[in-house]
Amino acid sequence: MNPRVIITLVLTSLFLAGCASNPQATAAGPVEPKKVPVTTAPAVTRTVPAAFQETGTFVADETSDIAPMVPGRVIATPVNIGDFVTQGQVVCELDHRDAQLRLDQARAALDQATAGVRQSQLRIGFSGQGKFDPALMPEAVAARAALESSQALARQAAADGKRYENLVASGDVSRSAFERARTQQETAEAQANAARQQYEAALNGARQSWAAVENSQASLEGMRAQLAQAEKGLADTTVRAPFDGFITARPVAAGEFVAFANKIVTIVRIGTMKLQLQTPEQLAARGKLGMTVLARVAAYPDRDFTGKITAVNPSVDPNSRVFILEATFLNPKGELRPGMFATARVLLPGGETAVFVPRNAVVRDKTTDSYQVFTIDNNTARLRVVVTGEVVGDQIRIVNGLSGNETVAAGGQNALFDGAQVQAQAR
Repeated sequence: MNPRVIITLVLTSLFLAGCASNPQATAAGPVEPKKVPVTTAPAVTRTVPAAFQETGTFVADETSDIAPMVPGRVIATPVNIGDFVTQGQVVCELDHRDAQLRLDQARAALDQATAGVRQSQLRIGFSGQGKFDPALMPEAVAARAALESSQALARQAAADGKRYENLVASGDVSRSAFERARTQQETAEAQANAARQQYEAALNGARQSWAAVENSQASLEGMRAQLAQAEKGLADTTVRAPFDGFITARPVAAGEFVAFANKIVTIVRIGTMKLQLQTPEQLAARGKLGMTVLARVAAYPDRDFTGKITAVNPSVDPNSRVFILEATFLNPKGELRPGMFATARVLLPGGETAVFVPRNAVVRDKTTDSYQVFTIDNNTARLRVVVTGEVVGDQIRIVNGLSGNETVAAGGQNALFDGAQVQAQAR
């Protein structure tokens, strides 16, 4: 058979088969594309508080790496990671036998020093009550009595000598009697001078004895200081929590020897959390103390945590050109954890216009890690890549990508593509 005839027959067969499989093609021409049914909703605009958005990391209000005050061997670690401890609670026990022996020795030395003070006080007749007066010491009292007696005798002798001097001038007594009276006066005055020296010596002796008492009292105070130091040494073998918080690390165990530089536990206080926001220097004039901050974390993607700016770092990092805004958040239930990454909005005075669409109108493209919205214009779907913002109820803000006058697909997006014909149905 002629090859041309064979080719003609084959083409005719294919044409007839195509017509049989699609009878409308032979009767009505090309098939119209099938319309995709979708639910639509309008994009709306509303006035919201003005804000700027930054990212940051939560840190604990207080973090303490606790090290021992004294070196020693660990005998107990009564806490574990994740435990909540209160201020003063024991977190580690060190071997305290050496510290206890030093305390016992200090107590014995204190008792000995106390006895020494009492003995030195009794030696000079001081009862330990009131202020020390050397003139009241027994030796000084006796010497003063002897002085007063000799002074009285000296005055009497001086009076007798004056009287004899007048009598010898009138001739009523002999010269020898006058000489005896004057000799007695000189003797009495010499005895009074000697008694005065003895009294002064008694006072000096009392003062020297009191100096010995003061020395023994100083030794007693030194023993008291040593006792206090020994008591502190014993107390330091018990390591306690400096504040309420959670244990996040406990790198030691019973039997290990620890020194001053060894970390025993790490405690964090998370009842209040701090969010450190990396803020570009262009916004340095906008962040102010007391501004409200709304933060979101991956663990609670639909929840806003509210805080306040409590610190503004005055310096800008010369390498990254950012500065730190620090916001404080109350965290009574411990939902926020140190190290959590957060996206936060710092609310500014005044308001701004924002575009919102239903949350289910936004589709996340995992391939490009972007968010997309299909707008409906003349029953035709158009793909828009958008930047999303905060969520308010069942609405999500579109920061970039929509103007607010569009109609968007809020259901049935799985079958849509850019340019698809749709059969729209309002929500």
